Amino acid sequence: MTELEKGPKGRRRGRGARERILSASQQLFREQGINRTGMDQLCAAAQVSKRTAYQHFTGKEELVAEYLRRFDPSVLSGVFDRTDLTPRERLLAAFDIPPTTPLCPYIAAAVELHDPQHPASQYARDYKKAVAARLADTAREAGAADPEQLGEQLALLIDGAAARTRVLNADAFPAAAAIAAVLIDNAIPATASDDRRREEVSS
Repeated sequence: MTELEKGPKGRRRGRGARERILSASQQLFREQGINRTGMDQLCAAAQVSKRTAYQHFTGKEELVAEYLRRFDPSVLSGVFDRTDLTPRERLLAAFDIPPTTPLCPYIAAAVELHDPQHPASQYARDYKKAVAARLADTAREAGAADPEQLGEQLALLIDGAAARTRVLNADAFPAAAAIAAVLIDNAIPATASDDRRREEVSS
């Protein structure tokens, strides 16, 4: 086996190499962006040779797409799959995001790539649609008259708050959550709202 096949520092390629590459991409893409991260740097961080990297990924495009695909495959399960919260509380929990959280990787990728045909751009679109769909499903559970509309409104608020927090370096999510609460209450008919309040009092 040659030094090239062993990779940097003599580390053998094979089991674990793909995961190391993906782990390095998650760190570097989030910290410095996709366009500023080259394959040489990724390979050095993952401790693999470029030959090994290209055995696992045909190129950077495929790596970026896989990075996004793995980022949140269950679509905010930590919010939407919680059984200890009412549907309304789950909708508001989607706004409980620490201000130190990096910009959404799907937004960042779409802004950087400027190519709607890029595989990563398609993943970004699919993910954003999936978030809106999960918000709409939860809004339906909460009794919203038009759950699809509410889902889109809340998804827009979340993305807007994320971008504003990053640009202004100030937490925009509390204000977004307050707006969301008004939208949610206005979207839920009085009877459903009354039932929800009774459930919250009894729990």
